[in-house]
Amino acid sequence: MYVSPKSLSVCVSTGDGCGPSVLGPSSGTLSSLGYPGTYPNHTVCEWEISVPQGRRLHFRFADLDIEDNNCQVNYLRIYDGVGPQRTQIVKFCGLGLKVPELIQSAGNRVTIQFMSGTHRSGRGFSLSYSTTEHTDLITCLDKGIHFTEAEFTRYCPAGCLTSVGEISGTVPHGYRDSSPVCLAAIHAGVVSNSVGGQISVVSSKGIPHYDGSLANNVSSTVGPLSNSLFTFKTSGCYGTLGLESGVVRDSQLSASSVWEWSDVIGQPSEWGPSGARLKRVGLPWASAHSDQQQWLQVDLKKEKRITGITTTGSSLPEYQFYVSAYRVLYSNDGQNWSVYREADATQNKSFQGNTNYLQEVRNNFIPPIEARYVRMSPTQWHQRIALKFELFGCQFHQGNQTSQSDANVALAAVLVPVLVMVLTALILTMVCAWYWRNRMKSSEGAYDLPHWDRTGKHNTVYWWKSMKQFLPSKMAEGEESVRYSSSEVGRLRGRGNAPRLQAKPAEYAQPLVSGVVTSLGQRSTFKPEEGSDHCYTDPDLYGAPMATDIYHAYSEPLPASGAEYATPIVIDIASHLSGISSLSQPPTVSSFMGRSPASLLTRTDSGQSGRSMYDTPKSTGQATPIEDLAYQVPQSSSQKPAGQS
Repeated sequence: MYVSPKSLSVCVSTGDGCGPSVLGPSSGTLSSLGYPGTYPNHTVCEWEISVPQGRRLHFRFADLDIEDNNCQVNYLRIYDGVGPQRTQIVKFCGLGLKVPELIQSAGNRVTIQFMSGTHRSGRGFSLSYSTTEHTDLITCLDKGIHFTEAEFTRYCPAGCLTSVGEISGTVPHGYRDSSPVCLAAIHAGVVSNSVGGQISVVSSKGIPHYDGSLANNVSSTVGPLSNSLFTFKTSGCYGTLGLESGVVRDSQLSASSVWEWSDVIGQPSEWGPSGARLKRVGLPWASAHSDQQQWLQVDLKKEKRITGITTTGSSLPEYQFYVSAYRVLYSNDGQNWSVYREADATQNKSFQGNTNYLQEVRNNFIPPIEARYVRMSPTQWHQRIALKFELFGCQFHQGNQTSQSDANVALAAVLVPVLVMVLTALILTMVCAWYWRNRMKSSEGAYDLPHWDRTGKHNTVYWWKSMKQFLPSKMAEGEESVRYSSSEVGRLRGRGNAPRLQAKPAEYAQPLVSGVVTSLGQRSTFKPEEGSDHCYTDPDLYGAPMATDIYHAYSEPLPASGAEYATPIVIDIASHLSGISSLSQPPTVSSFMGRSPASLLTRTDSGQSGRSMYDTPKSTGQATPIEDLAYQVPQSSSQKPAGQS
């Protein structure tokens, strides 16, 4: 972009009429000489502004006050184009003119011409411009009280530092609503005076008192109570980088020289770089020499995004030393250094330092510095070079400039935890499957029962069919009979190495089938199988041996007068349907879930005349002493047993 202010004045004593102006690459400000005072007589000034092809410009007036006694020689004109081929867009002449709308050019080149004849009044003019993509352009004179929104965004032009106005407040507490918004934005460090930029503003209730401070060449003043205040939204990259807190170690601070001396009693005093920590009590850093070759340096150990710096003088009343101006240099290797410049600037930036030994002064880097090493080089000072400082910023993220290796590391950081989780889930699944399979095998070994279907298909149907084998005959009516061979009777005891229960010879009840606890009515016992050890082999269900005087819940000893054992019940389910006596078939074992002693009586299918009889204790409806127990002998009669209704 080419920007060229051009003066056509012929009277040097009265000035040329071109007032303070900042013409930035995409925005700027212009004003008449002496604004807001009366502009000089007999002056002419022109500004020629050009932007890249394809773009256009627009203008907003902050103030327009030109005496109109003779509009032939007192006026302001805006032209499309430059040189002899330019064409007029608008012409203004008059006092107190209001121009609320934006004035837009037709092309990418504009000429602004201001002329004055003989006059007695008039402030002249002040306006701002930007390219047309910034439709929310405001002027340097717009104040907080001019905006009624609780939150709003606007575009501030470059050059508002030269505008008139006074702000009250600071960054953390906010600015009084009478403050010009764009000037406060420069003080807060959210826009640059040389470039301008977008701001995001939040309004809130005012406070009783506003402090003043010096920042970015703008001095805010103490202000009284106001109805409202405003603050700025930022990116959040304004945290301290560790000098005051001690995160930055003494070994990371270095200097060109150190001032050392001894007092009258010989006490040594060293003003080393370790003392250059803001708000730390003690001696600051001071150089041994007073020239522009001195510097103070910090190594941040890795590249950081640095957005600002705050400095102070010695902070000691007896040594009122401070640096009033300095340059900032930065490097990534500590060998090759660059001097900081603002965007699109051709000269190194000189930062305004302290005006006394005690007050803190802040300067922001717009754009931010991205470096590992930062070096301060004083250019002006009071009495002696001495200072304390703190840097502001955040971790540096390369974004789109990240190398492929960094991208691979980031990808690995995501994939590795995912793979670990998947492998862990797979291992846990295999362990659970192995555990369940062993548990099912253990259950089969203990009772030798049909196992559940493990295919996962129609589990409910298979479970019901398996359970019906152990239900009374009428509950299993209509289902296919299941035959058990006599050889399977011996497998009802546990197959595993279960602990043996040592007890005196006694009668034992058969364990209930499939682990279902139920009542068989009156006592029924079976003689334990013979073996080398006259004791009972406990199935795997019971995890530990019991004391000799404690018996299982399912068994009760018979009277001591003598052991009686019931003959194992033998029944052929297949013969039940045909009516053939079960005594002629191989013996089978059958277990029933009865609700009362009557549930153990003979049951036959509907329409069958044959009835199988079971060895059932006689029931009198009352508890019978153990000595009087008797067992019925299977009868050949088809009549119902006594007590069966």
